[in-house]
Amino acid sequence: MTFELQNTSLGYPGHIVLKDVNYSVSTGEIVCVLGKNGAGKTTLFRTLLGVLKPISGKILLDGKDIEKWNRKHFAQKVAYIPQARSLPFPYTVKEVVLFGRTSRLSVFSSPGKKDELIADECLDMLNIRYLGNRIFTQLSGGEQQMVIIARALAQQPAFLIMDEPTSSLDFGNQIKIIRQVNDLKNNSLGIIMATHSPDHAFMCDANVAVVHNGTVWNTGHANDIVTEEMLKEIYGVKVRVKNLGNNPDCHRKVCIPMV
Repeated sequence: MTFELQNTSLGYPGHIVLKDVNYSVSTGEIVCVLGKNGAGKTTLFRTLLGVLKPISGKILLDGKDIEKWNRKHFAQKVAYIPQARSLPFPYTVKEVVLFGRTSRLSVFSSPGKKDELIADECLDMLNIRYLGNRIFTQLSGGEQQMVIIARALAQQPAFLIMDEPTSSLDFGNQIKIIRQVNDLKNNSLGIIMATHSPDHAFMCDANVAVVHNGTVWNTGHANDIVTEEMLKEIYGVKVRVKNLGNNPDCHRKVCIPMV
């Protein structure tokens, strides 16, 4: 399945944020969206989710314009993981994950045994089944983020849109989230992830879409796109991109800020 932008301009009435965007993402693929604050990443995500209509062009999901998708059916295919993790009421972790089944339920129906089994499977997938009876608001930031990912997985989507999933997490929890993103790719999900860390693209062996100068400026695999010149262009800082070479524990590139 593919998620595709065709000749799109994105933004708000009277204000184009991104123009001439042509890009597609397939299931089984991770795309890291890079760009400085205000470049248009949020506008891109809000448009992919159908919150904003494209100013021109089309956005297709499985070959069908998303404006023609029934919203409930769309939610069965596309799940969103926001930066904010707060919930107003003290739900248990299991209850939070069951919220992800809403798009699969008929009007006025409640989650059944099948839904509970799927919720448990999602908790197991992330190795957080032991949190099931804990109160969500009492968890650490990293634990809450894992629960929100489990909730999204309970939708059984084809695509996950993740808005800076490691934002405000400590270093250890950031690594856990990135490892989990890699595992999810192996489950044939398509993942579109905004991040402020170019290293995440290397860690996920991901493709990259660079949002810059009012468009999706550059695309391709991280090894080809994330270069010292590109990082200088979009972030205005000097960074060395080094290959770890034959390191037995890690075969990838890393970004080293020059401070």
